[in-house]
Amino acid sequence: MADAKQCEHLSGLTAKDFPPPRTPGACEECLAEGTKWVALRECRCGHVGCCDSSPGRHATRHFKETQHPVMRSIMPGQNWDWCYVHETMATLD
Repeated sequence: MADAKQCEHLSGLTAKDFPPPRTPGACEECLAEGTKWVALRECRCGHVGCCDSSPGRHATRHFKETQHPVMRSIMPGQNWDWCYVHETMATLD
């Protein structure tokens, strides 16, 4: 696992670098499929997907399809982000 300070995708990133979520409070694909999610993650493009503990794992699927490297948790009380490329996390300011 890489050090967040060495990951160029997370370096200096803040919550302000993310747009408003396209589907606040819901996973885009789970809504379309009628399935449930456990926790939500937002890509820097605004896509909201479910976490890897959810059956659909839509946040990771979005990364695999788009190669967008960074997502953040949009769960209440959580302020971290994750780089799929370097498999590391950081705390968002």
